Order: sequence, then structure tokens, then C-alpha cells
Amino acid sequence: MAVDGYRYYPLSLGHHIRLLRLFPSEDQNEPIQCQLFDYSLQDLGKRTHPYEALSYVWGKPDQTLPIYVDGVQFPVTVNLHAALLRLRHQSIERILWADAICINQENKPEKEQQIQFMAKIYAQAKSVLVWLGEAADNSDRALDEIRVAGGKGSTNPSNSDMIQQAIIALLDRPWFRRIWVLQEVAAARHVSILCGSEEIDGYAFCLGVESLKYFYEDCRNLHNLIPSVTYLIRGAIFRPKYTTSQARVSLNIRPLSELIDMYYTHEATDHRDKVFALLGMSSDNDIAFSLSPDYETKWEQLFERLIKFLLYKDVFVETWYDRDIAVVKSKGCILGQVASVRNSNKQDAIITSTSVAWYLGDEVEWALSERAKPIQKGDIVCLLQGASKATIIRLCKDCFAIVVIAVTPLKEKESSKRLELSKSITHFPRDFLLFWDWEQLYGKSFAQGD
Repeated sequence: MAVDGYRYYPLSLGHHIRLLRLFPSEDQNEPIQCQLFDYSLQDLGKRTHPYEALSYVWGKPDQTLPIYVDGVQFPVTVNLHAALLRLRHQSIERILWADAICINQENKPEKEQQIQFMAKIYAQAKSVLVWLGEAADNSDRALDEIRVAGGKGSTNPSNSDMIQQAIIALLDRPWFRRIWVLQEVAAARHVSILCGSEEIDGYAFCLGVESLKYFYEDCRNLHNLIPSVTYLIRGAIFRPKYTTSQARVSLNIRPLSELIDMYYTHEATDHRDKVFALLGMSSDNDIAFSLSPDYETKWEQLFERLIKFLLYKDVFVETWYDRDIAVVKSKGCILGQVASVRNSNKQDAIITSTSVAWYLGDEVEWALSERAKPIQKGDIVCLLQGASKATIIRLCKDCFAIVVIAVTPLKEKESSKRLELSKSITHFPRDFLLFWDWEQLYGKSFAQGD
């Protein structure tokens, strides 16, 4: 298949990818020259492969600049062009992986296959290079301040207002909001953050951002967003090696239900990528084949399949082709009401639920991952018939909004004898009408009849 004149050669069978050889140039104005070649991701044990994987935001697809691949003009987005220009060395070639070039985006079967290798591609790279974009809004000063804060633990900048605005502008860049970048940094063995001419180690970046959180913690759009991303960057070096199965490669970070609850507010050009981008981080051993990357599947079908996988296969679900909203109808029972919420550490919260179900005791603690939408006192903990985990919902006019799709009792994580809710509860007297809104804050859109 050809992309604007460039003809891709077929990939070899097995775990083969294409790598990009970026040729050096002493002249910054010389056109970017590259070469694509076939490469086998054979298992090297604990060693990495000799390439760097690029993590970036594509940018506007209709705004492109030319590079040359194998001597043929090849259009790339302005942001990718800037990244390649920044990475090009004066005298040494560089071996990179960048999805927009290394995957034939016009070949759907190849794209679906390569997506299943993404965790492996980033996990086996010697480094993951995060490109935030070109310098702007005092980004150089912001990164300098973050670097210093990472070393000292705290700083006393002379012009704190200017520094605060620079840091907020840096953290508000599109890269932090994109869904695919989560897997890319979670898989990395080493991360470097690049913005303009500046570069900082990923772990040092996380330490600095944490030290300076007082600058952005009052920003509603950054308060939960930034910790959810830095958590993955900082934790990557401590995670065990990815695992493989016949169907997929996974980083085994968390169950898919928890990943969805944490990250579904992240952005994707294609709705389906909000699911596909998280599969490589899932620790579930039984990911349904119906959730595997397939761009022939319509969004509303995939969303329905996801909910049935997270809850149970026979639940009634209604979805729409152009909305990130679903309606769920099910029998169920109320387990309790949220009496308080407290943070036990940076990524888990504990909900103390005053139980209505006498067989669970007077009070039950529930372990919870950091979530995309905040839990409130008064939220209801319920169990839907057929589900293996409880769901947290909130009354919203004449129906309930799903706040957390799946939550686990704390004792289930700490005890060797797991509490199987679906087996211990057999009476489901209530009819629930639930909606799951990935688009807006609860109560603003669907519940008002939009």
C-alpha cells in the first residue's frame, strides 16, 4: 500500500516492526532524510533493543510538512516534523520508532496487529522519548524549575507568578491528556522528557512536578490528570517485565475495570482507542476477544462489549454511535452508602460504607484506584445481578449515574480467602436504571435529556 507516493513493503511474519533510521545533518535547514527497515522484536531477556521509541501527539492531520523516507517525499504532521528535527544529530544516525511512519496507517490489518505489539515496542526500547512540543510560554524556565525542584524537593522562585503560569502552561499541553501516551510511558524502562531544546530525565521530572504541585493543584483540569500520568512514568522502572500470551502483550499494571475508571477521561481522536489503548496495561487474563483492536468494529458495539465484560455478559446496555454515553438496566441490591472518603496513599482511596446488607456487617472498607471522577459522601455502593464486583453510583434526577464501574472490598485484597460477592449475595430486589457518562460531569448532559 502507498501513502502519498511512498509504498510500504509487507512486514515479515511474527513479531516484526519497522524502525526508522534518521540520518544526521549539520545543516538545520536541510530536509529530513530517513530510511525504514524491518526489525524483529526477538526476546533479548532483560536487555533492551537498540532503538528509541517516540511518544508524542500527532497534531492536526491536515497540517503537514515533508520528510524523505527512502528518498520518497513523505508527509508528517508539523509536531512530528519538529520532533524529528530536534532529535536529528549533526553526525550520528539515530534509530527511532514513531507510529505515524513505522506503521502503515492505510493498512487496517497491519495497524490492528501492530497495536497489539505496542506495549512490547515501548517496553523493549532502550528509551522512550516524550516530545511535548516546541518551546513556548516560558517552557524552558518551567523545566529548569522542575529540574531544580526534583533535586532540592522545594524551591523559592523569585518570580513565582511567572513560574506558576509557565508550569501550568507546560502541564496543560495536549500530550498529558492523550490516552495512548499512558501505555507508552508505563512500558518504558527509561523516559526522557523533551520540550524545545530542553531535556530532563522522566523520574526527575516526576519528582519536580510533585514538589511543585502547589502551583497547579487548584487547577481543576490538572489536579487529577497530572498525578495519573506521573504515576506511570515514575513507577515504570519498578515494574516487572511485560508478559506475553498467544493473543497479546501486557504490562500487567491493573485490571481493565480500574484502568477504565482511572483514565477514560483522557482524549482520543478515535473513540475506540479509549479501550484499545488500555488493553496493553491490563492484568486481566481473560480479556475478551471482542475487545481486541479491530477498527471494523463500530464504537457503539465496542462500548457495549466493554460494559458487558466489566459487569456481566447478559446485562442490558444501550449505546450510541456518536456519544461516549451508555445506559445500563439491571436488577441489583444496595450494599451501603459512602460515609467518608480518605486517602491511604497516592493512588488508592478507602471508602467506608455504612452497609445496609446485614450479611456484610455494619461497616465495610472498599479499596479504590485513583479515579477520573471524584467520589462524594452519600454515593451508593451497589451490586448488580451477575457482576463479580460492586459499582458506585450517584442519584441524578430519575436515574443513577455510574461513578465507579467496579470496586473491590478491602478485605478481598488483603485476605487469602477472597470475598466473592456474586456468590454470597443471591437476592437482587431493585431495578436500576444507570447511565455512564464519559463526556461531562454527572448531571449536566444525559440526565437533563440532552
